[in-house]
Amino acid sequence: MFDKCQNPVHVVGLRPGVLSPPPGVDDILTRAQVLVAGRRLLDAAPRSCRPEKVIPVAGPLAPILEEITRDLDAGKAVVVLADGDPLFFGLGKRLIEHLGPERVFVHPNLCTLQMAAARVGLPWHEVRVVSLHGRSDFNPLFASLARFERLAVFTDPENSPAVIAQALLERGVVDAQLIVLENLGAQNETARRLRLEEAWDLPFADLNLVLVERTAPPEIPLMLGIPDHFYLHEKGLITKQAARATGLAMLGVMPDSVIWDLGAGCGSVAIEASHLAHEGRIFAVEREPRRAAMIRENVRRIGAWLVDTVTGEMPDCLAALPDPDRVFIGGGLGQDTRPLAHACRRLKPGGRVVIHAILLDTLMRVKDYFQAQNWNFGITQIQASTADRLAGDLRLRAQNPVFIIRADKG
Repeated sequence: MFDKCQNPVHVVGLRPGVLSPPPGVDDILTRAQVLVAGRRLLDAAPRSCRPEKVIPVAGPLAPILEEITRDLDAGKAVVVLADGDPLFFGLGKRLIEHLGPERVFVHPNLCTLQMAAARVGLPWHEVRVVSLHGRSDFNPLFASLARFERLAVFTDPENSPAVIAQALLERGVVDAQLIVLENLGAQNETARRLRLEEAWDLPFADLNLVLVERTAPPEIPLMLGIPDHFYLHEKGLITKQAARATGLAMLGVMPDSVIWDLGAGCGSVAIEASHLAHEGRIFAVEREPRRAAMIRENVRRIGAWLVDTVTGEMPDCLAALPDPDRVFIGGGLGQDTRPLAHACRRLKPGGRVVIHAILLDTLMRVKDYFQAQNWNFGITQIQASTADRLAGDLRLRAQNPVFIIRADKG
């Protein structure tokens, strides 16, 4: 147990809905000289709490944390009001990071997820929690939906339940439903189970929590080494299983990697990379609309919702993408090295490029490019053979040899 200093900041969680404090904090609230909270929680403070100073929580937190520090250093009794459990997606974490655990005393209350799980009869330790509060993208939602059957999503006015339903439908999700819990703990509390199509344009209360449930498992489990014939693809336009496994291993994917799969074909590399970079971002770039449609269908069948399909000509269609940590090029290079040059320029320092080449001219062109850039690179050639039936027995049928070029950006 951490020894607390003589004058820690007290972080008091208020019960959702009724906004009542937990037992045993009446004296702390009465003695508060500085009260910190959002406007809604300030209005709910007990009448016995009459601070000399009030700090509203609005806008950036950094100046608020600095002001709290100054008041503590001056010997003031500082109390922070928070929703539910302050350490569950609340202000408690930021305070501890800023002040240190010995200067923060947390008084938790019931959190919104506990109450929501109780309302629908769901063990809440089985629920993956995602916060979209203050976010401009839905990647945490897509990444979690690919790996978990149930999600609890914290929203804000911009990322409402209707917007969440729209984002899921636009991604191609069909086997999921929402449970929207509004005004939890209050007299006007409601809970509605909705299909995504139903929630698309409905109004919702500002105070809400969304539970997302998968209604059916993916047709094909997301994993490494998915058999080639499980993918919808044009004949021959797929990075085959053995070469795909080797290329992914050489790519060195990390959990938070941003990955570009250029010339993605049917998306097999991007899809299996999403199993590794489950906290990152994955972009499957394909110029042919027909193949891009195949990628989206493979994403749907496998449930690899983190994969974002980009259709267009390279390098122009890459301009709006975030800079990558890893780049895979399995097709679309041809005689044009502009996509490679653009990808290498945008690649983050310490990043890696892996290229699959079948033609010798492509191999030499890539080798010459990396030599000219003075990059550290290596070349591996693999050739796999697969069993095939012949005359009542088995033979090994050779696949095309593949040159794998790996290059690291210093």
